[in-house]
Amino acid sequence: MSHGTSRARRLSGPAELLIALGAVAQTGGASLAVLLFAEVSPPGAAWLRMLGAAAVLGVWLRPWRRTWTWHQLRLVTAFGVALGGMNLAFYLSIDRLPLGTAVAIEFIGPMTVAAAGARTRRDLAALLLALTGVGLLADVHLGASPAGVALALTAAGLWAAYIVLGHRVVADPEVRPRDALAAAMLVAAIAFAPALAPSAAPVIATPWLLALCVALGLAASVVPYLLDQVAMARVSRARFALLTSLLPAAAALTGLVVLRQIPTLTETAGIVLVVGASTLQSHRAERRGDA
Repeated sequence: MSHGTSRARRLSGPAELLIALGAVAQTGGASLAVLLFAEVSPPGAAWLRMLGAAAVLGVWLRPWRRTWTWHQLRLVTAFGVALGGMNLAFYLSIDRLPLGTAVAIEFIGPMTVAAAGARTRRDLAALLLALTGVGLLADVHLGASPAGVALALTAAGLWAAYIVLGHRVVADPEVRPRDALAAAMLVAAIAFAPALAPSAAPVIATPWLLALCVALGLAASVVPYLLDQVAMARVSRARFALLTSLLPAAAALTGLVVLRQIPTLTETAGIVLVVGASTLQSHRAERRGDA
C-alpha cells in the first residue's frame, strides 16, 4: 500500500462523503463565478480562481521548499495545465449554458475514464445511460449555443486528464498529494497568466472584487481539489470517476436555487440519466492498480 493511501485512510469519512462535500463547494463556487461575470470576464474570473487557489495553497504549504525530481515536476506540470485548462473551458461554457447542463455535458470526461475501468455489463450499461443523458442535454443546446457545448466537451476531456493525472500524483509515495496540488495550482496560475491576466487586471484594483475572487479560488478549487486528493487515494480511478456523478445533480440544484436557472423537462431527464448511471455501477471490490 502506498504512503498516500495510508495517509488518506487515516482521515475520517468515506470517499463518497468527501466527493459530495467537494461537489457542494465546487458548484457553489461556480454559481459565485456566474454572478461575478457581470463584473469580470469569464477568462479573467478563471485566472483569478487559479491565482486565488495558488496563493492560499502556496502560503500554506510552500511546495517550493521540497526537492522535486524531474519526473515529479513533469507530472505536476501536466496536472497543473490540465487543471487550469479545465477551469478556463468550464467558465467559458457556463457563460453560455445553464450550470447544471454544462456540468452534465462535462461529465462525459469522467465517464470515459470509468469506461476504461469497466469490468462488467453493469458498468457498460451505466456508461451508456450517462452518455444518453449527455446526448439529451447537448441536443437541447446545440442550436442555441454550439460553442457552449464544444467548450463543455473540452472541459470534459480535461476533466478526464485531471482524474488520470491526479491518481498518478497520489500514487507517488515520496510526494504529499497536497504539496503536488499546491505546485500544480502555481503552475496553472503562471502558465495561463500571459493569456488571461490582462482581462483580470481591472479586478486587481477593486478590493471587494479581488476578495470575492480569492473566496472563489478557495471554494471552487482549494476545498474540492484537496478532498479529491484524499478520495483518489481511497478508491480506484474508475470508481472515483463514476462517483463524480454527484456533480451534475449538485450543479442543477445550485443553478436552480442561486441562479434561478429552471431546467426544461428534457434537461431534467438528461441530468437524471447522468446521475442515475452511478447507481448501476457494479460494486465488486476494485483494485488500486489502475491509479
